[in-house]
Amino acid sequence: MSVEVKDEAVLQRLRKENQEFQQWEQEHRQLEETLLSIDAHPYISPEEEIERKRVQKLKLAAKDRMMEMVRRSQFGSA
Repeated sequence: MSVEVKDEAVLQRLRKENQEFQQWEQEHRQLEETLLSIDAHPYISPEEEIERKRVQKLKLAAKDRMMEMVRRSQFGSA
């Protein structure tokens, strides 16, 4: 997850103190591993391509949720 330097302190605090953030981050990591596993195949079947797209959407949703938590935390309402 790419983050500006000023957000690093917020990220570290959320990673340490916010269980919901930890869960989203863990899910994001697991989804990335799933994508890497699918992409490791030399040929992707149509079913695998559908699964790949589904996993990509879930991963993006997890990242969006984490970034929203970072934004709210920066403004003191997390």
